[in-house]
Amino acid sequence: MSLFWQDLQSSNLLLYALATGVLASVACGVVGTLVSIRHITYIAGAIAHCTLGGMGAARYLQKVVGIGWMSPLLGATIAALLAAVVIGLVTAYAEERVDTVLSAVWSVGMAIGLVFISRTPGYNEDLMSYLFGNILMVSLHDLYLVAALDVVILLICVLCYNRFLALCFDEEFAWLRGINVRAYDMLLLCLTAVTVVLLTQVVGIIMVIAMLALPAAAAGQFTRRLVSMMIAAVALSILCTVIGLVISYEPEFPAGATIILTATVVYSLAVAGRQFVRKRSRDVSIR
Repeated sequence: MSLFWQDLQSSNLLLYALATGVLASVACGVVGTLVSIRHITYIAGAIAHCTLGGMGAARYLQKVVGIGWMSPLLGATIAALLAAVVIGLVTAYAEERVDTVLSAVWSVGMAIGLVFISRTPGYNEDLMSYLFGNILMVSLHDLYLVAALDVVILLICVLCYNRFLALCFDEEFAWLRGINVRAYDMLLLCLTAVTVVLLTQVVGIIMVIAMLALPAAAAGQFTRRLVSMMIAAVALSILCTVIGLVISYEPEFPAGATIILTATVVYSLAVAGRQFVRKRSRDVSIR
C-alpha cells in the first residue's frame, strides 16, 4: 500500500486517476441517492450499456477517421444523453412496455459499440478497458471533462433540490404543487446518464450500476433525509474509490473490480451495523 503513495508523488497518471475517482464519486453519491430513492437503477443499467456504442464510435472516429478531439469519454457522454432522452420520452408518452424499450436500448448500444470497436486497431484492449474500466489510463483532458460534468451535475442538483425532493418521496404531491414531473424525470435521467459516464471511467460499463447503487444504499441504512444521505453517499463513494485504488495498485488487481468489492464490503457492514443497532434498541426497550 505504501508503494501507491510513493508513486503518487512522482506519477501524473496516478494523480489523474485518483483525482478522477474522487470527482466521479461526488456525482455518484449525489445522483446515486436520487436513483436509489426513485428506483430507476434498471434504467441506469440500460444507459450504461448504451455508452459502449458512443465509446466505440468515438474511438473509431479518433483512430481511423482522424478526428482527434472526439475522445471516448465525449462519445460516451453523447450516447448516454441520447439514451436517456429516448428512454424518458418512451416511458412518458409511448404505450410500449418499458422493459421492452430498455432491452432494445441496452442491446442496440452494445451492438453498435462492438461493431465500431471491431473495426478499430487494438480493439481487444479497448473492449476490456470499456467493459471493466481502466482508471489508470485517464488523461488530463478526461480529468477536465469529468470536473466540468461534475460542476454541471452539482449546480443542477442544488438549484432543483426541492423539486427532486418532492419527486422522489411523493410524486402525487409534486403534481399538486404544479411541478412538471415528466420534465424533472427527464432531467434526472440526463443527470444519471452523465454520472454513468463518469463512473464508467472508474469501474467500467459492467460494474457501473453497483457503484451507483451501493454507496447510496449504504448511506440509506442510517439516514432518510435526502441531503444527509447524499453527503454520506459521497463520502462512502470516495472512501471506496481510494481504498480500491490503493489495494489494487501493488498486486496489479483490476482497479474497477477492487473498488466494487470494497463498496460491497462497505454496504454489507452498513447493513450489519444497522441490524446490530436495531437489535440493541429492541433489547433496551424490553428491559
